[in-house]
Amino acid sequence: MTTPEPLEPHNAGSAEPAGSVVSAPSAVPDAAPASRALVLALGVAALLALLLNVLLWERLSTLQDQLARQTAEAGANAAEARMLARQTQEQERELAARQAVMEARLGEVALQRSQLEELMQSLSRSRDENLVVDIESAIRLAQQQAQLTGSVEPLLAALRTAEQRVQRVPQARLVPLQRALARDMARIKATPLTDTPTLLARLDELVRLADELPLANAVAVAKAPADTAAKPRSDTGLTAWWQRSLQLVLDEVRGLVRVNRIDHPEAVLLTPEQSFFVRENLKLLLLNARLGLLARQPDAARADLLKAATAMDKYFDANSRRLRAAAGLLQQTREQMKTLELPRVDDTLAALTTAAAGR
Repeated sequence: MTTPEPLEPHNAGSAEPAGSVVSAPSAVPDAAPASRALVLALGVAALLALLLNVLLWERLSTLQDQLARQTAEAGANAAEARMLARQTQEQERELAARQAVMEARLGEVALQRSQLEELMQSLSRSRDENLVVDIESAIRLAQQQAQLTGSVEPLLAALRTAEQRVQRVPQARLVPLQRALARDMARIKATPLTDTPTLLARLDELVRLADELPLANAVAVAKAPADTAAKPRSDTGLTAWWQRSLQLVLDEVRGLVRVNRIDHPEAVLLTPEQSFFVRENLKLLLLNARLGLLARQPDAARADLLKAATAMDKYFDANSRRLRAAAGLLQQTREQMKTLELPRVDDTLAALTTAAAGR
């Protein structure tokens, strides 16, 4: 904005140039109010500008203060953010360390769990193996007791105990063993057994009869006629004496000659001493058979009884009733010894072997 130039003061005593216009003095009074208005406007404008500048300066100061506060707050926030970031990083590192520790512990727990499972499986296998071994030992021991005593009760008791122990262990590989135990128990219960005391009594009777059996070369004792024995001895004279003497002579003559059928010639050639040893050998054979029966050795007992039967047929009188009775008793004893064998538990032992192998 251009400022108006100042008017020079007009001096009245100065000479006016020639030829000037007479109306000039009337224009000065019109310009003065305009100048004053202009100055007033300029002053108002300057005042407004000053006021505006003051307001702007205050506004600027306020903005500066606000900006300073915001900057300070931003700095504080930034510092706090950096601190939080550091704390977060520290927490992340701590969490990472804890996670690593937890993973390590988790790995240790997993390893311990796997080891514990292996140990439990090993203990389970060991328990099953020990169970199989115990059952097998008990059954074999019971079988030996049955062989010694001739009774199947120890074997049945062992099988029942084994079946109960197997039922308490629900293992699939022990199911065949359970079925084998049931089959063996059923077979043992259905098997007829020989009465051992009766056999022993029969052998004792045969030993007693051995001294009474007549040999094949034994001399028969002459028997008095029935009429002579029944006749009363009323005659005491010479006639009676001659009759008795004649009867004695006739008996002696009859004893000198005998006609017998001999199937074994060596039986006739036995001397009295050899006859004694024949009887003793027969007794020994019968006693050995008795010992074999007590020792639960049926094969040896049957072999001794066969030898005794052969000796009786070879050296003793086949026509004697005592020999026939003894031979019949011996034959019955041999037939009953055929069922002397105790039933075996082969199915159970095979199942135990399979279970011990883990199949």
